[in-house]
Amino acid sequence: MQITVELPNDLTQRPDPAREAVEALAIAGYCCGKLTAFQAGRLLGFTSPFQFEAFLKARNIFDHAYSVADLAEDMETLRRLGERPDSRRQA
Repeated sequence: MQITVELPNDLTQRPDPAREAVEALAIAGYCCGKLTAFQAGRLLGFTSPFQFEAFLKARNIFDHAYSVADLAEDMETLRRLGERPDSRRQA
């Protein structure tokens, strides 16, 4: 789908107004929860989830970034998934 947006003349003087508009849309959509990180990354043309993460960090957007706490939670989930069923009964 293609969307056309009319920009005021002062904004068209920027180096790449179309890219800036798409970036702003992706950031706003992601931060308010309307877009997932995957969707926002695709909107920006990224092929890896880590590219969107780096994009956010480069713009000092850390509120929704993957944190150390997220990593610890994921590692705990993986540890629990790797446990044998009978090892939980003995503990």
